[in-house]
Amino acid sequence: MGNRSRTEIVSNILDAANGGTSKTKIMYFAFLSYNQLNEYLSILIENNLIEYLDGDNKLKTTEKGLNLLKIHNEMAELLQQTTFKNN
Repeated sequence: MGNRSRTEIVSNILDAANGGTSKTKIMYFAFLSYNQLNEYLSILIENNLIEYLDGDNKLKTTEKGLNLLKIHNEMAELLQQTTFKNN
């Protein structure tokens, strides 16, 4: 796997946490170490993009996080279309 941007990593985390899941599943889905995951989660929680569900011990993408994920996916699609047109 090549180098990924922080935006792509955040997108992977938000996608993995959509609907609620454990830290371990997010870690494997986003291909991150435990320390890397904790760094990203603290930033995402601080910015209300992801929330911790106390009773379930799960993390879930918030509405704000889902909006960011949607915008990221739309931009990636537009950039991909632009790349194909230029080749």
